Amino acid sequence: MNNQTILDILTQTNEYISGQALANQLGVSRQAVWKEIQSLRALGYDIESVTNRGYRLNSMPGYLNAHAVKAALNTKIIGSELTVLDSVGSTNDYLKQRGAEGCKSGAVAATREQTKGKGRLGRTWQSKRDENIAFSVLLRPEIAPSESASVTPLAGLAVCKALRDFTGLDCRIKWPNDVIVGRKKLCGILTEMSAEFDAVEYIVLGIGINVDQAVFPDEIAYKATSLLLETGRHYDKNKLLAAMLEHLEAELFRDNFKMSQTALNEYTDLCATIGKGITFTRGSRRINGMAVDVAENGELKVMLSDGSICSVYYGEVTTQGIY
Repeated sequence: MNNQTILDILTQTNEYISGQALANQLGVSRQAVWKEIQSLRALGYDIESVTNRGYRLNSMPGYLNAHAVKAALNTKIIGSELTVLDSVGSTNDYLKQRGAEGCKSGAVAATREQTKGKGRLGRTWQSKRDENIAFSVLLRPEIAPSESASVTPLAGLAVCKALRDFTGLDCRIKWPNDVIVGRKKLCGILTEMSAEFDAVEYIVLGIGINVDQAVFPDEIAYKATSLLLETGRHYDKNKLLAAMLEHLEAELFRDNFKMSQTALNEYTDLCATIGKGITFTRGSRRINGMAVDVAENGELKVMLSDGSICSVYYGEVTTQGIY
């Protein structure tokens, strides 16, 4: 017997289930059931007990847990295999290992604490236990590596739309996939891929959302924000994660990991970088220009001082008025 088995039974109904019925289903004694109920209560599960009626699950703990996420989740692929870890160095590293072992497409790993989270360009992303949401999604698209460029902006679009719908905030995308509110970063996305010459083995999307963080390190305080700071509210992290996964599935599978015209229009409308002056790197040079559009493969179209248009598809981009 284990906690998951009892929770599976309790989450299937709003009615009371007698201790004897639980014992019969699990093939254990009523005393063993009682001990497991006590263990669940210690973990934050609100389980009511009434004499001659039995046990009923009233609510789940507010911290990330697989049962609460699954209860709110409505997807077919993403999240069909869902793991919520107590602590991990990096959810991306965890899923890359699982990917090498053959886990199926759509596998999700989230964590209550991430100690060695990774950002773009080798940066780190850390937060206190149960403060933010850190998760990764493993995908196995049947595409060539050259066709994978749209995955990152599609993920940015999905996360931005999920946050807008869930919170009502006017979230925007800083190209290519940071989600911002005003001039500050709310969410970051890191894409990693394992591929052969002509085929993608798997892609891992790592996503970190600042939820309840109220204080940031001095070096990023000027450019970072959280849902708590923006709204003064604490959000249900399990329902928010479920909403993220649903939007990711909708955007990524809408046109088989390609940027459809509809998705491109939505991305362009939400992209805060367009129309602003930017600075980007090209080799060892720093180049200034004006962001004017986004291509269907996710490249940023930039007008240079001589009126010519160039494409930016990777590297560090500074956007005037944002960061």
